[in-house]
This record gives sequence, structure tokens and C-alpha cells, in this order.
Amino acid sequence: MYDLVIIGGGPAGLTAGIYAQRARLSTVLLEKQMVGGQIAVSDVIENYPGFPSISGAELMEKFEEHARGLGLEIKFADVQNIAVEGAVKVIKTSEGEIRAKAVIIATGASPKRLGVPGEKELTGKGVSYCATCDGPFFRNLKVLVVGGGDTAVKEAVYLSRIASKVYISHRRDKFRAEKMHLEKLESAPNIEILRSHVLNEIKAENGLVKSACVEDLKTREKKDIEVEGIFIFVGINPTTDFIDVDKDGGGFIKTSQRLETSIPGIYAAGDCRTTPLLQVATAVGDGALAAWAAIDYVETFDNEAKGV
Repeated sequence: MYDLVIIGGGPAGLTAGIYAQRARLSTVLLEKQMVGGQIAVSDVIENYPGFPSISGAELMEKFEEHARGLGLEIKFADVQNIAVEGAVKVIKTSEGEIRAKAVIIATGASPKRLGVPGEKELTGKGVSYCATCDGPFFRNLKVLVVGGGDTAVKEAVYLSRIASKVYISHRRDKFRAEKMHLEKLESAPNIEILRSHVLNEIKAENGLVKSACVEDLKTREKKDIEVEGIFIFVGINPTTDFIDVDKDGGGFIKTSQRLETSIPGIYAAGDCRTTPLLQVATAVGDGALAAWAAIDYVETFDNEAKGV
């Protein structure tokens, strides 16, 4: 039985692993796909202290190197559910069961889908949710970015260096992105901003994206834009289906100030929990706080087991 199981290998999970290793807890980190999480596919990060500009992949490589250097055990497995037997947590995975005194859930979130006609059928055939992953396929072509937050604006700027033309549509008049990112967006010569516009339909030709039907919410005018690629950044869905704890309306895990969930000894950190800000810096803070709380919980667990 482990002292601590961390589920998720993004910034929050790796930070928790670093703190747990320094506290000499027997710890394993479980990751379903790749260490680094969603941020690993980000083209550039410019607001993480100490790194004025660094790619998500490079930053997460440093996180992983730090954690592994302290001896953190990392296993690849899909967590299916967590049961509680007394005070022991039983984590059921695709590779078997693991028992632990404490658990930190740091599973992050995945991109939301719009649900418009053509989106599902054309995903991977011109529709994408990751500009860094798929942007190079659209060199010197026209693309549409949908969204108004930091991710949408940053990815539109990134794509402007690859594509011949970038449209960005946002359903509101104002973007929610940082002003620095907006300045880059507005100064890019090949980006056209479509404020108060929504994507209604994605159209295909020969099985690939051919155009996008967008609607002006003020005039209700609809028009087709010829594009070969559509990148959608309209929010995230938390990866929390495997755990039965208190959650908010969006499925994000509710936590106390110590990041404990409704089950004692199970904590949540990073994008999977209810939080007003989704950033690498806040995920790191969450990971540290959750680990600190888990360390205290394990110590109490051990003392009670000894009858102290």
C-alpha cells in the first residue's frame, strides 16, 4: 500500500509528486496518456515566473525531470474508479488495483466541443482542438479559430505565423484574453476578427473541411467562410467521471481550503477542481497545497494505526 497515489501527470500532479518525495512518502503518480498534461501541447507560455517565454513541452519536461530526479514513481494506467474501504482508498485501474492512504486527483480537463453540424464527423479532418499539434498541416492555408479566451487568442496568433489567413470568431464584443495577447492579435496583419459571431456549421468537400458557416449575432446575417482548418477553443470539461465526490454544476470537484474533497484523505488540484483561474502557476500552487495536506493526513493515518 502506498502512502499517496497521485492521479494525473500535469503541472499540479508533478508538483504534488515533488513535495511528496521530499516528505519521503511512498508515492506513485498514475498517468493515462502522457506526462505533462494539456499544457504540454501549448506553443508558448509567457506568464510562468522565471521563464519569460518557453514552450509547454519544454516546461513540462523540466517538471518531469525534477520529479523523477527525486525518485517519483510514474506508471501509465487508466483510473476507472476509486472505492473507500475504511480509511483505505482502493484505486481500480486498467493495470489492476492500487491501495493508498491518501489520493490527490490532478486529472485536469479536456477541450469542450461545440456540437455544431459537421464538427464530430470532421474532427481530425480539418477540425482540431490543438493548434500546436495540428497547425503545421495548414501551412499557407486559411483557418478559423473559435473562442475568446487566452487559449483561443494565443493559438490564433501562433497560427498566423503558419497559415495564410486566420479568422477568429467570438460570440461577444470583447475578448476575455490578457491585454498582451490581444495586442498581438490585433497587430497581426493576416488575422481577421469576427466579433459577435458564432459558428453554426462546418461544411466538407471530399471528406475534408471546406468552409464554415458563421452568423453575426447582431444582424443575424449568415455567411460561408472558405477555410481548410477550424480550431475550437471554447472551454474545458473536467476529467472527473471516475470519482464520486461533491462536484459543481460543470462537473468540477468541490474542495475545502486545504483542497480536500468530500471524502477525507482525497484531494483535488489543478483544472479538475472548482477554481476561478486555470493557469500553470495556480496548478502548481494547488499541487503544493494538496501535497502538504496529504502529508499531514498520512501522518495522522499512521499515528492512529499505531494507537498514538
